[in-house]
Amino acid sequence: MVNPEVLSHRQAVQSEIVAVTVYADKALVTRRGVVSLTGLERELVITPLPVTLETESVRVSGTGSIGVRLLGVSCDRIYTTEPVAERVAQLTRQIQQVEAEKRYLQAQIDALALQSHFIEGLRDKTEEPFSQSLARKNLSLSETLDFLNFLGSQYGEYAIASGDCKSQQQELDKQLQALQASLQKIQTPHPKESFTLVVAIETEGAGEFELELSYLVNRASWIPLYDLRFSTTSNIVHLSYLAEVTQSSGEDWIDAALTLSTAKPGLGTLPPKLEPWYIGTVIPPTVRQRQIQQPSLPTLATTAIAREQNWQEEDEVAPEASAIPAEIVVAEVSKEGSVVTFKLNSGGNIPSDGAPHKTTIFNEDYPCNFDYVAMPRLVSFAYLQAKVKNSPDGATLLPGKANIFRNDVFIGATELENIAPGQEFKLNLGIDEGLKIERELVERQVDKRLMSNQRRITYAYRLLITNLLDKLASLKLTEQLPVSRTEQIKVRLIRSNPQIQLGEMGILEWELNLSTQQKIEIYYQFTVEHPPELTVAGLDI
Repeated sequence: MVNPEVLSHRQAVQSEIVAVTVYADKALVTRRGVVSLTGLERELVITPLPVTLETESVRVSGTGSIGVRLLGVSCDRIYTTEPVAERVAQLTRQIQQVEAEKRYLQAQIDALALQSHFIEGLRDKTEEPFSQSLARKNLSLSETLDFLNFLGSQYGEYAIASGDCKSQQQELDKQLQALQASLQKIQTPHPKESFTLVVAIETEGAGEFELELSYLVNRASWIPLYDLRFSTTSNIVHLSYLAEVTQSSGEDWIDAALTLSTAKPGLGTLPPKLEPWYIGTVIPPTVRQRQIQQPSLPTLATTAIAREQNWQEEDEVAPEASAIPAEIVVAEVSKEGSVVTFKLNSGGNIPSDGAPHKTTIFNEDYPCNFDYVAMPRLVSFAYLQAKVKNSPDGATLLPGKANIFRNDVFIGATELENIAPGQEFKLNLGIDEGLKIERELVERQVDKRLMSNQRRITYAYRLLITNLLDKLASLKLTEQLPVSRTEQIKVRLIRSNPQIQLGEMGILEWELNLSTQQKIEIYYQFTVEHPPELTVAGLDI
């Protein structure tokens, strides 16, 4: 039996979450609660707190109308059993409703079967009289057909209706199985685990006191996402900086001030320490087997470490995420060294459901320059690229997935790397059919006479590029010559128009500027020389 005097010295504090800072793999939660002290209290109790709480991270502070000394903090793990009577009653009512619907459908099926049986009996009984009446010409052919159509249509309607009822019964069976499984699950008691925080205090008298509590929880994270929208008629890329917040910490964040941070508190502040790198001889198999057969008893320390590792592994398990519509908010961006924080201006509402919740950090327009790249030997299309520069006063764009929209049409996704303020980056925007590229082999000639005891094959290609866009287009066009891997085979560029130098690994690159509807022709010719007795592989061009 609990001593009443002890209870008078302990008072529960009703607290609520007022702020959350989310990191890459955890979150810092801040709670506040106001309590009226009588001056007799020696302990303040906050419960329940989630099991994902890191006990060593707990910090308490407070202010009040009286002097209060905070002497210490302790965390106790408690187990409770949730009341299930109301949920059991709700599931029982749902099961009874589904069973009633099944009985109603079964009654319909039985009635339809009776009607079908009557139609079938009517057919058997009228078959011979109808044949005789038709033979005696007492009935016309049209009257006979009408009667047969009546029998067929009625029989078909009953069969279709019966099939629909059976399909509905099957769906109800699935619902009934799910409800019965849920009922069986909640009727099996599962103790709920949580933490209780006890703060030892000394007070100078009676008065109001506001307690503030902060702690780190696991199973919480956020990742950056981006939407990049552009139009081919303007040199602007509209960037939406999004955050996807996920948490299953065990407590809901409702109307809390939400801050997203790039800091990594879990990595600590000290660099890792190198341990000795030991090497030795290989243990013979017989000796190793004797060692395995004589295991040592686990010590208290190793047992504690194993329990802690198991607890951490359980904490790392999170339910499978599902998509949730974005909650549109705008954030204030601040930087402190390499750490960037985004403080959302509206209250965060992130339930502990393990589902991703999207929130907008900010929207920004970035100037860009468009150009095109093409490799006609591989693909007969040009690819659009954009060179974008982050604002010198802007926020760092963290690595993350970016969805790309051209003229409000989704064209694909890419990955953004870490982009610092003032840094230029490139976006690949997919195929643009505004540039038409034609490539043709116009010459393949084998010299009949040998030159210096060498056989020479001449190749020539012509490319025609047409700008179908309504603006100037900058294009980097790349072609490729074969590269010899032996001194016996020589590859030489004979002619190119426009003239360029042969690059490394046989690369030919032209930088072109095409005005609207302009056509540019590119021509190049090369030779391959080799001894006549040598068979060259890879010249199927």
